[in-house]
Amino acid sequence: MKKSDLVDSISGKAGVPKAQVQQMVDDVFDLIADGLAKGEKIDLRGFGTFSVRDSAARTGRNPQTGEPIAIPARRVPGFKPGKELKEKVNHNHSPSA
Repeated sequence: MKKSDLVDSISGKAGVPKAQVQQMVDDVFDLIADGLAKGEKIDLRGFGTFSVRDSAARTGRNPQTGEPIAIPARRVPGFKPGKELKEKVNHNHSPSA
């Protein structure tokens, strides 16, 4: 599902014009990104938690040459799904036989 599909679905369910839903969806994503940029944890009960994790500096290898390269420390966004989301995903999963 793409963001445009999400907007279309919400617009249809709520009976709100797509342009208004698009703005709200963009605002939600911007608020999440801004909170993460400030180092905040975004907890959406029942869905999951967005947070920022620190990735330590390390040495990697160039896959083409095998030459070692320095990978600097950085901050990366992370997501931990909530219990309800995990249950919904597992409940709708039909294992291959």
